[in-house]
Amino acid sequence: MEVRWSIFLIILGSALVTFIPRVLPIAILSRVELPEWAMRWLSYVPIAVMAALVGQELLMPNGKLEPLHKNLELIAALPAFIIAIVTRSLLGTVVAGIISIMVLRFVF
Repeated sequence: MEVRWSIFLIILGSALVTFIPRVLPIAILSRVELPEWAMRWLSYVPIAVMAALVGQELLMPNGKLEPLHKNLELIAALPAFIIAIVTRSLLGTVVAGIISIMVLRFVF
């Protein structure tokens, strides 16, 4: 099997471009103590990312904004959200969401 150097260099470059942004912040921030306000700000990043991902999937399920009465995913999320608040059970929330979307797709 012949190895072409151009392909090898592309793979190596891709690995570096993927590796450096992940390792560099860890290497730099492990030696620096961040102030309290920065740590508090960083604690909100996972919540904000999750809200953005879930919000986009609920409000724009097909990549475009749909009317609320046609948005089955958003309607199915309501019982799942209520179950999540009441029971605080991940399994119960997932089961409620799956059952809700199944019933809505069967009916509509």
